[in-house]
Amino acid sequence: MREQELLRRIAAHVGNGYAAVWRRDVSLPDLDHRTVDEALAAGVGAQQVWRAVWAFLELPERDR
Repeated sequence: MREQELLRRIAAHVGNGYAAVWRRDVSLPDLDHRTVDEALAAGVGAQQVWRAVWAFLELPERDR
């Protein structure tokens, strides 16, 4: 998965207007309590970040 796809998926689930704030402010346990932006900046792959977002938001299996 590319980073742009990750960002699109996050926006689809939390809303376009809130996505940037959510990525910047919400720390995810599966990313060692880093935010999406922090994890990406640290070199964590987009697929791994998406799995953490998916689990945190308790999204249905079809969105995995």
